[in-house]
Amino acid sequence: MAAGEKIKAKIKKNLPVRGPQAPTIKELMQWYCLNTNTHGCRRIVVSRGRLRRLLWILFTLTAVALIFWQCALLISSFYTVSVSIKVHFQKLDFPAVTICNINPYRYSAVRDLLADLEKETRGTLKTLYGFSENTSRKRREAESWSSAREGAGSKFLNLIPLLAFGKGETSKARDFRTGRKRKVSGRIIHKASDVMHVHESKEVVGFQLCSNDTSSCAVYTFSSGVNAIREWYKLHYMNIMAQVSPEKKINMSYSAEELLVTCFFDGESCDARNFTRFHHPMYGNCYTFNNGQNETILSTSMGGSEYGLQVILYINEEEYNPFLVSSTGAKVIVHRQDEYPFIEDVGTEIETAMATSIGMHLTESFKLSEPYSKCTEDWSDVLITNIYNATYSLQICLHSCFQAKMVEKCGCAQFSQPLPRGANYCNYQQHPNWMYCYYELHQDFVREELGCQTLCKEACSFKEWTLTTSLAQWPSEVSEKWLLSVLTWDQGQIKKKLNKTDLAKLLIFYKDLNQRSIVESPANSIEMLLSNIGGQLGLWMSCSVVCVIEIVEVFLVDSLSIVARHQWRKAKEWWARRQAPPWPEAPPSPQGRDNLGLDIDDDLPTFTSALCLPPAPAAQVPGTPPPRYNTLRLERDFPSQLADTEVPAES
Repeated sequence: MAAGEKIKAKIKKNLPVRGPQAPTIKELMQWYCLNTNTHGCRRIVVSRGRLRRLLWILFTLTAVALIFWQCALLISSFYTVSVSIKVHFQKLDFPAVTICNINPYRYSAVRDLLADLEKETRGTLKTLYGFSENTSRKRREAESWSSAREGAGSKFLNLIPLLAFGKGETSKARDFRTGRKRKVSGRIIHKASDVMHVHESKEVVGFQLCSNDTSSCAVYTFSSGVNAIREWYKLHYMNIMAQVSPEKKINMSYSAEELLVTCFFDGESCDARNFTRFHHPMYGNCYTFNNGQNETILSTSMGGSEYGLQVILYINEEEYNPFLVSSTGAKVIVHRQDEYPFIEDVGTEIETAMATSIGMHLTESFKLSEPYSKCTEDWSDVLITNIYNATYSLQICLHSCFQAKMVEKCGCAQFSQPLPRGANYCNYQQHPNWMYCYYELHQDFVREELGCQTLCKEACSFKEWTLTTSLAQWPSEVSEKWLLSVLTWDQGQIKKKLNKTDLAKLLIFYKDLNQRSIVESPANSIEMLLSNIGGQLGLWMSCSVVCVIEIVEVFLVDSLSIVARHQWRKAKEWWARRQAPPWPEAPPSPQGRDNLGLDIDDDLPTFTSALCLPPAPAAQVPGTPPPRYNTLRLERDFPSQLADTEVPAES
């Protein structure tokens, strides 16, 4: 190797260490900025002037902040959905249709059970409003007031006192049973709308419910005496009917042959055999058309009222309970075959002497489950026991939760069919506290304090029928005479001439055979996310995935390595000082023959020291030798005087 090349190699070898093995983080950052492909970092180092360097630092930091912000938005919006709506034209399955008479039981069948309750109710109406019922109707003429049990007293008013509060009074109220004012303790809950108030009444009517030991009481007041008396009557009615056996209640309600006068579906006749009975605790016997028995589901071939379900219902207003229901007609609900019909929540009322036409549009929805939305496919991730023999729905979950809470806190269930396992219907004889407990739970449920709304989720897939209702007078005046005569003759079991107020006509049909499907799908994927992040890196920093890996290596791996080496060096020095003797020996003094100016430092060579090349091997380092004092002893080393050095004697 030539002498010049050796010098260059020596200089390169002794230069300060650069790159990933730089001794300090500052030198590492300088090396990265000069060698990276991200333009902003390079301009920070090579720019001249402080202003330019400051501007490039600001631009680079802004670009980095924008990258982090955009990437955070991309990641946070990853679990979003896109909704697609598809419309299909095809032959549609007809839904299940459940029909109930608003009046649950024939009045003639339950009159004896409710005689005492109705006697106190009429007495309360007379005391409060001075009202005396006119018994001009045939049913009332047949009813003898003297048949009511004598000496029964006011047991229902004793059980749940009816109270009348004067305007502005909260601590005192007039007791309906005694007619005197009494002190009222406990909370007062006004059961009125928070949105609409018609007027301020002079007197507010309510009733008081207490626990078993009467330590906790609550007074429920109503803005109308009608609502208060109906609610008071309803509580006692449920308590009485809970003690009646299920078989007897079925016999006291309406049969399918009695409720259904005529039936027509998709151009063909049908009858009571096409309906399935189930008993509802509040509506008595209800009947479901096309409930999917034997896995057979009817379908309709065309849209329009002529190809749907047409029935004429016998309402029989004469058998209505005057204090339990205040309207006449029936309730209908459209639902899936495997879905429980909550007729009390979403049922549509049908008027008498009217033809009610209900046009349907089918919409089927499919939602994505976790992590896209909080819905469930089944009961697997819901901590509520399903007490209904039906597929999952939000209503079923909420009702099951409420009944479970009621069984837990009150010891019984109400408004439930079927009952939770091991539970009975609430009645005052077996569960004296159930009325107070039920109202307290209902208040907590409305205020969402029971936790049912938190535990229950929406179903991920469901069918929904959008209903459009229209009414028409039926039968018309010109056809009323002959139509009612024919229907009376058809119903041979009815021993009276039908009246149009006893009948209601119902038509349920598809308006068209268009099925709308709403389908959710993921709006993003891993590939799209990576592509979007790469686009943001290229837009703001002219960076790629390899640059990201480089940044991770330099700012994490190499920086941590430098810090670790520095800490390790400090630890070694500390350990060496700890292991050294307490009084170290003094370093030896330099020899006289040593040249201190040529002492070579043990530190790493710098660019300047690398230019001080070492001397040739044969050359000797000049020095100043110490004096040799023994050469002064001439008599010992030179015993005889040389002739040319002799000094002549003085004369």
